[in-house]
Amino acid sequence: MKSLHQLTDDQLVALYQKSNNKAFEILLERYKSKVYTYIFLIVRNRELTEDIFQDTFIKAIATIQQGRYVESGRFLGWINRIAHNLIIDHYRREKNENTFSSDGMEYDILNNATISEKSIEDILSNEQVLLDVVRLVDYLPESQQQVVRMRFFEDLSFKEIAEKTNVSINTALGRMRYALLNMRRIAMEKDVYLEMK
Repeated sequence: MKSLHQLTDDQLVALYQKSNNKAFEILLERYKSKVYTYIFLIVRNRELTEDIFQDTFIKAIATIQQGRYVESGRFLGWINRIAHNLIIDHYRREKNENTFSSDGMEYDILNNATISEKSIEDILSNEQVLLDVVRLVDYLPESQQQVVRMRFFEDLSFKEIAEKTNVSINTALGRMRYALLNMRRIAMEKDVYLEMK
């Protein structure tokens, strides 16, 4: 029998629906750093990130237990959409406070196996690049922002993006191309260096 760690996300969800709590622990372990980073890059506040992160997984658990999870092979995209909606809800509630904290990276990036070969300088540089990219997306026209967010934050294919936005695949690809060109131009204008190490 396969170990739980070898199962796909959808297989783990199915097991969790049958009360196998270990299956959900593996999903959490698999995606917690990506989901946390995704939230942090948007809200840029450690305390708020932790709150939204917990709420995201609580909502995911409730959705799965109620049998409302739809298999798509894209668990990360699904859970990031939950996080994104919770972030939007938070800012709707707090829309009088338009202040964003740009405090340093306090979460434990040094304890992440996927980046352990890199130097601390490289890690911090990459984190800054990601923050800058998130900020640059805000300068794009709405249709381009939508494509970039769906592609990179929700992990959707261009076919799925085209279906969700009611345009052809060529239009979705074109919007992405223009978005990337615009982001490069804006980065140059604002003297932002966008190279991952």
